[in-house]
Amino acid sequence: MNAFPTILVTGVNGQVGFELLRSLQGLGRIIGLDRAALDLANLDQIRAVVREAKPAIIVNPAAYTAVDKAETDEAAARQLNAEAPRVFAEEAARCSAALIHYSTDYVFDGTKDAPYTEDDVTNPQNVYGKTKLEGEQWIAASGCAHLILRTSWVYGRRGKNFLLTMLKLGAERPELRVVADQIGAPTWSNTIAMATAHIVAQALAAQHAGDTHWWRERSGIYNLTANDSTSWHGFASAILDIAMGDKAPKVTPIPAAEYPVPTKRPANSRLAGDKLARVFELRLPAWDEALGLCLTD
Repeated sequence: MNAFPTILVTGVNGQVGFELLRSLQGLGRIIGLDRAALDLANLDQIRAVVREAKPAIIVNPAAYTAVDKAETDEAAARQLNAEAPRVFAEEAARCSAALIHYSTDYVFDGTKDAPYTEDDVTNPQNVYGKTKLEGEQWIAASGCAHLILRTSWVYGRRGKNFLLTMLKLGAERPELRVVADQIGAPTWSNTIAMATAHIVAQALAAQHAGDTHWWRERSGIYNLTANDSTSWHGFASAILDIAMGDKAPKVTPIPAAEYPVPTKRPANSRLAGDKLARVFELRLPAWDEALGLCLTD
């Protein structure tokens, strides 16, 4: 891997992909691909694009993230969340590239009464979680150098996410009823991208110093989420308080049972970040600190 490698980034119009285009600048020759340039449902196209680009690093934030829709669109979810990562991993192994892939807290059932570690038993309760887990398993089985970064409750200033929904509804309604018995760590897309860039910078520095085994020695799963945790109700309250102040609507806590959705969601989505801190010396900011930065960015 040379000192100025080619870095292929998928899904650059998405929340994380868009931020990655900024955070990775200066670390390599960036090839950013949106859906028009690379259709992840076309596995042959994935192979062709990777073989033409000859990347040293593949960063894949693209995914099927419509959690409720996935319940009735399982084939499409599996194609993007499992089959596409499988092909990226196969091609990474073929050209000796490193693969950075993003996964989710939804690989767990949410019944643990403490934050999940990377070694905890997975038990996804919905199609989205099952297909994301399949993607993880294909990558691990491929033999490629890889980092699987599990994150949770991703939000940002673009795309579709909880933050933007709350800002819209907060401007329209005098009261919002928000689930209070599901706990997790809201994680800003910019935080994910900046942490990824720090990891890539560490890899390049190590390789420049002659460490040819850096990626292999660190391959595996890492939790990458904001520090501390809150409920959806707490997240909504913080969003509206920062964005609207005294004009914010009332935010009423409700149990998940009173907000029926097609998909079963984990009650506990907390992910322990100790391994990330130990291996990469990275500890992400608290969720509310990052939220404040996002809303003033």
